[in-house]
Amino acid sequence: MGVRFDLPELGERIAGFAVRFNGKVYAYINQCAHVPIELDWNHGEFFDFSQQYLICATHGAHYQPDTGYCVAGPCRGRTLIPIRIKEQDDNILINFESLTNV
Repeated sequence: MGVRFDLPELGERIAGFAVRFNGKVYAYINQCAHVPIELDWNHGEFFDFSQQYLICATHGAHYQPDTGYCVAGPCRGRTLIPIRIKEQDDNILINFESLTNV
């Protein structure tokens, strides 16, 4: 499961998400690199059945969880937009300054 969060700094309907993969947390803007629609197929469910890839529920694009790189689907070769984060004292801190270049 992933954790979704709103990003009002980028617009009313823009959300981000964070997932843990191989013990580390990664975060991205919740938009497919193919068409800017949300990835999760159920609220907070981003992984495919193998738990090795993030998947776009609409077009089936597969992304590497640690890089956001699309390895299969209509956006192959593109990447999700990363959000710089830091894990500290069991909290995930978002670097909002990194969002100004999005």
